[in-house]
Amino acid sequence: MPEPVHVILDTTGLAAIGANQLASRLIHRAHAEPGWHLYTTTCALVEADRARPGTGVHIAQLPAVVILDLDLPAALAVAGEATWGHAHTLYAAQPTPDRPAGAYVATAAPQDWEGKPVRVFDLTP
Repeated sequence: MPEPVHVILDTTGLAAIGANQLASRLIHRAHAEPGWHLYTTTCALVEADRARPGTGVHIAQLPAVVILDLDLPAALAVAGEATWGHAHTLYAAQPTPDRPAGAYVATAAPQDWEGKPVRVFDLTP
């Protein structure tokens, strides 16, 4: 069995859903293919909903997208950052016992992740 694929949608990735074929394919894969796991963070969800109202409700209705909570360790990691969505996504993409290799960050703004310790899944067409 192939290695599981873990992908976290950042704020721009969430905003791209519905208008971007690559984002739609990620949702389909996470729903239909074993080993594909799709996530977003609560902070990215809030920022995406502020930028594009209704995004939060739409994402919350997708069973293939797991929403990662802002627990105490995550809150401490993002507290000093200007953009909580970006910081929470960066924190969530790091290796964990459930995701030993970490997760890809699916983004429509790959330049925002340059120099960061994450693997990027570029959603730009």
